[in-house]
Amino acid sequence: MPDSRLNHRYLEMVKGHFHHSSPTATGVAVPVSASKSLATTQATWRFFNNDRVTPLGLVEPLRHFARHQLAGADYALAVIDWCKLDYKKHTAKKDIVRISHEQDIGYELTTHLLVSAENGCPLAPIQMHLKTANGYLSTAETVPASADHHLPQVLPLMREAAAMELPTTLVHVIDREADSVFHLREWDTAGFSFLIRGKDWHVRWRDELVKYSTIEARLEAEGAFRPSREVSIKGKSGVQYVAEVDVVLDRPATSKVNGRVVSIPGEAIALRLVMAKVVDPKTGEVLSTWYLLTNVPSEVPAERIALWYYWRWKIESFFKLMKSGGQEVEHWQQESGEAVLKRLLVASMACTVVWSLQRDESSESVEFKQVLVRLSGKRLKRGRPPTEGTLFSGLFVWLRIWDFLTERDYDLEKITKIKTNFDNCLPRGIKDV
Repeated sequence: MPDSRLNHRYLEMVKGHFHHSSPTATGVAVPVSASKSLATTQATWRFFNNDRVTPLGLVEPLRHFARHQLAGADYALAVIDWCKLDYKKHTAKKDIVRISHEQDIGYELTTHLLVSAENGCPLAPIQMHLKTANGYLSTAETVPASADHHLPQVLPLMREAAAMELPTTLVHVIDREADSVFHLREWDTAGFSFLIRGKDWHVRWRDELVKYSTIEARLEAEGAFRPSREVSIKGKSGVQYVAEVDVVLDRPATSKVNGRVVSIPGEAIALRLVMAKVVDPKTGEVLSTWYLLTNVPSEVPAERIALWYYWRWKIESFFKLMKSGGQEVEHWQQESGEAVLKRLLVASMACTVVWSLQRDESSESVEFKQVLVRLSGKRLKRGRPPTEGTLFSGLFVWLRIWDFLTERDYDLEKITKIKTNFDNCLPRGIKDV
């Protein structure tokens, strides 16, 4: 966006998305400097419907920020996931699409989110697709075909990310939906690193074709599992144990062709199978078990692989932040998928600023975050770090104060006069309390 006016409006919109929105919010928060809210509403509409404001242009600041944050990192996690944006009650949106059943109406969002492999902090979304009735809208150079479901989108996402020349090795992390022989073989052949959670399928191990659960049982009998870390799961405390073996994926893939299931043979690929299970230390009950498949080199220990997959949930937190944790995307009034995608990217930049502030532990940042907690009006348990929602609320108040003082040119007489007017509005007796 080379136009200075568009850049200014973009920054104003990012600031507007620091507001911790409610479902009844009518749009982007109006800045203090705006003389009329209607003018701000019109400027917002023009921004999202301006042909010069493109998804590709709006995602570039996010990518630039990610490049800066990843300098010196050996690895970064590139988490891919999908979520539905429910708009079945939004009759003004003419390009909403049926996603599964008749009542499942809205848009489907694909997100490629960078997460630090060092501490699990989210950094920035670097790619988005939005499925509409008219096909996909995207930040990518190559937009997915209308018929593409989830997994066919992944290889192009990997290639687009590689073209960004990020200064690190990306490990693409996907949930169990990605346990597809065809696609794992495709990604490995193309030279991309991945980490996925597997279903209980067959692999070749010790010259046998066995299920993951069979391998788990044998390793348990051999005492191969070792404690990794203490965790909390569904309100229960547990200890995570991990074990690892080398396996070969050589079975044929399967696909439906004209209603029939057909086999698709392919080259065998060598993978690491990392098994992670959480055990209740008091009862011995197994609370959770993961079968993780990866082609990441063995220099990354199994404990680290298990932790990386755990950090996949950062993308679920991002979706929650967009939906009910502050942005209320499913109540936005934009009338097209294109406008919604553009606003998603602007809101993502606001998220990126908050994430950056969250992980900054410098003395100045810690002090600033304490100020934001006070301005937010929210309560935190002693010793707990401020949540994203708290920082959003505090930042919004702080920015409005800054804008207000700037508008007043720091004229203390004017500010004192406003305080006096407020005091005069108070009922008699309260002013002296």
